[in-house]
Amino acid sequence: MIQRLNIAIDVAQALEYLHCGTDSTIVHGDLKPSNILLGHDMTAYVGDFGLAKIISGLCPTQENSSSIGIRGTIGYVAPEYGMSNLVSTQGDVYSYGILLLEIFTNRRPTDDSFAEYINLHNFVSTVLPDHVIEIVDPLIQIEHDMNMISKIKDCTVSILNIGVACSRESPTERMLMTDVVIELHKIKDCYLH
Repeated sequence: MIQRLNIAIDVAQALEYLHCGTDSTIVHGDLKPSNILLGHDMTAYVGDFGLAKIISGLCPTQENSSSIGIRGTIGYVAPEYGMSNLVSTQGDVYSYGILLLEIFTNRRPTDDSFAEYINLHNFVSTVLPDHVIEIVDPLIQIEHDMNMISKIKDCTVSILNIGVACSRESPTERMLMTDVVIELHKIKDCYLH
């Protein structure tokens, strides 16, 4: 559990830096599991900037965008990218939300089992919070004794709620990466204490 949470935090911090940490705002444009690299100490690094775009402004609001041709990976690309050629930091937030849901459920966004739910976002948001134990990756539960199950459930519900909030259909309803980082650190502190 903690290793997955640390990876999620590392990726969130990397995106926060791209979006707010330099004089220009950088949109990664293709965040997905194969573009997350793990170091020998299991520190996560965001890689493959082949589709990255630089848009103006420091620490963007949800409205900052650039009109450039859209590419990306099915299941991780924000829905608004199919309707326009606008690239924004909120597209990265969407991809991060899907990635976060995948990390903790071990289900790919294009999984065939989502027929009635349509996608991973809907699948997770439908079962939260009452049935979270049924959708969380079973390996997370196996790693801990029964005394930890309640804490795991509470933390996992909070993490998956962030994933759902980041992957909302409307870009204006998604979280900012700065807020994601803050919330994930709170969850980690709660889990460890």
